[in-house]
Order: sequence, then C-alpha cells, then structure tokens
Amino acid sequence: MNYKKTKEFAQILDNDDPLASYQSQFHFPYQRDGNKHIYLCGNSLGLQSKKTSDFVNQELEDWKTLGVEGHFHARNPWLPYHEFLSESYSKIIGAKATEVIAMNTLSVNLHLMLVSFYRPSKKRFKIIIEDDAFPSDIYAVESHISHHGLDPDKVLIKLKPRKGEAALRTGDITKYIKENSSEIALIMLGGVNYYTGQVFDMQKITKVAKENKIIVGFDLAHAAGNIKLALHEWGVDFAVWCSYKYLNSGPGSVGGVFIHEKHHEKSIPRFAGWWGHDKDSRFKMPDKFIPINTAEGWQLSNPPILSLAAVRASLSLFDEVGMENLIDKSKKLTSYLVFLMENLSSNRISIITPEERGCQISIRVLNGNKQLFDEITTRGVIADWREPDVIRVAPVPLYNSYMDVFNFYKILEDIL
Repeated sequence: MNYKKTKEFAQILDNDDPLASYQSQFHFPYQRDGNKHIYLCGNSLGLQSKKTSDFVNQELEDWKTLGVEGHFHARNPWLPYHEFLSESYSKIIGAKATEVIAMNTLSVNLHLMLVSFYRPSKKRFKIIIEDDAFPSDIYAVESHISHHGLDPDKVLIKLKPRKGEAALRTGDITKYIKENSSEIALIMLGGVNYYTGQVFDMQKITKVAKENKIIVGFDLAHAAGNIKLALHEWGVDFAVWCSYKYLNSGPGSVGGVFIHEKHHEKSIPRFAGWWGHDKDSRFKMPDKFIPINTAEGWQLSNPPILSLAAVRASLSLFDEVGMENLIDKSKKLTSYLVFLMENLSSNRISIITPEERGCQISIRVLNGNKQLFDEITTRGVIADWREPDVIRVAPVPLYNSYMDVFNFYKILEDIL
C-alpha cells in the first residue's frame, strides 16, 4: 500500500477498517483537559473492555445471593469455571482445549513448568534463553539451576545478537542448538522478545530442538493474543503466558499454561495440589494424588473466580473477532506506524524491531535521552520507556485506530 503522511489518509484507513467499531467497546484514560489519551501501551497493560464489569458483577451478585452454593448453582457455576475459558484459549494459542488451563500468574506457572520439564542429567543440563529476556524469566531459570546444585554462570546460555544488531537471527539460534545439543536440556525463550518486539520463529526452533531430543518451552507474555500461534502442531512441550497485556484481563490477572498432550498421561514430576486431582474422587479427599490426565493436572488450588470472570469477558471478544482478523489489522497498523516513523524529519530515533513482529514497535532514542519520552507523555501519549534507550509503542488492533497512530506521529514530528 502507498501510505501518506496526512490526517485524511489515516481517516480513510479507519473508514475502511472492519474492526473500527470495537474501539468503542473499551474504556480509555482521559487527560485533564478532557481529551482521550493516545494509548499505545497494550504490550504492558491492555485496556478494560466494557464487558468486563458485566461479567465480574454477575459473579459478585451470585456470591451475594448464593454464598457457597454458587459453586454449583451460580449462573456460571464456580466449580468448573476455569473450564469455560479453555476453548477460547485453545484458539488463541493454537492448541487442543485439553492442553490449556487458566491458572496462577506467569512466574508461578513458569516455576511449576520448570519443576516438570527441567530435569538435568550429567550430560544434558544447560538451558538456552535470550540474553535480553524479561528479568523474571532469568531469575526463575537461574533459581532452578541453583536448586539442582548447578552454577547458573556455567549452565544458563544467554544467546546474544550479532555485534551491531538488535535481534537474534533464527539461523544463529538453530546453529547453536545443533552444535551443542548433547549438553542442552531445555530451551526457554520468549515467543516475542519484550524489549525489541522480535517474534521468534518458534516453529523452526522447536523443530530443530525436537530433532535433537531437547525440551522446548516459551514465555508467551507478549505473544498470546498478539501473533499467530500453533503450539500443538509445532510440538512445543510447554508454554506460559499472562492475560493482562494483549488479552486485556486486568492488572495481575490469572495467567495460563499450555502442556502438550504427549505429556498428560506420563508419570511426570510436578508440584501437586488438590485442584489437579482426578475430578471423580477429588472431594473424597484421598491421601494419594491422582492427576487429571489433561493440562488441568498441573493445577494447585481452586481458581479466583472474580479474576477469571474478567479473563472470560475479554476472551469473548477474541472469540467474536477471531485471531486471523486481529493479526491482519495488526500488520496494517504496524506497517503504517513504521512508514511514519521512517519518514520523520529527524535522525534522533531508529526502529530496532525486525520485520518478524507483532503489535510492538521498539524505538531507540539517540544517546538514550529520556526527555523525548517525557515530552510525548506530557502531550498525551501513554507508551513505555525501557532502559537504557527504548520507547515501546504497541497499537493494538482491538482498540487502536489508524488515527491514533497518525496523532502519535504528529506529536513526535512536532517535538523533533
């Protein structure tokens, strides 16, 4: 498409957008002067859909009127409530409904998965992660390495881009795997790198890893609800994600887990809890733990219904719109944003996000000068600064418009 740097062109794109009406289904923060903020921070916290209060209030009402009986007699009974999310999640993650489960928060789930899937031996004990992975992922894997009595400095392999490049090359990742497979126990990468916005070629990485008998896991915090995923088909062993970024389920909301069905009926090590116990005998309170033979078998406790209600409200919109339509608009939004950024009359910024991307565009500021970020914030842009020198912006297809992108560009152009 031949893009133009005009307000009129942005309006034409919005007029032709089949998802434009969904913007009105979300609550936006407003500035003191009454104007709506330009919200480009869905990669950090998604906006609240107007459906959310209805879903949560329903559970509050049932709690008020039914008390404990709500577990069985609420409009949406609480006992199986987490099951109401599985089908929706399976479409977003590219899995079978039995392979996904809404539970806990992301870092808790990552620890639980590492208990099951990081089983170092004398020969295979190393873990691969990207050098600029989100810190909590590094903390988690290092703590498990130490728990096994190993030295993280020797065991955790942090893959770095080539000198002068911001993104890892897929060929470099797979080459390292092939050449060092005899020592690698686990690959634990972010599906989308939180800093650069790079989407890793999970299919190719998984294929090479499985050919070399290596367990593969992904942190999908920045991937779920953002990019096309086919975890079952790709043969990924496990994945974890949060639901408050692109999935718009509220701060600190319940996360999710994918565990490939090939692991369900194995006698695999895990931390056990009663909600993962066989449903038919769970309330008979047996002493021996019998896991459910699905991803549910990794549950620990009964889930927080009010948080799940917010997740369910958001997932209902994803069911309605469909990931293919969201991804199609996302590609158009980011292409338009990149065009505008590349046509700014200044060399103070550059884009470090490669073409393999989702919603997020990471903009590097010359000399790490945060003043530019502070100025766009003052002008009504809600974005995200990451040290030492990056502004992250993420136009989200469910609620951002082409006019949002254009107005962000105009603010930047004016400042620069």
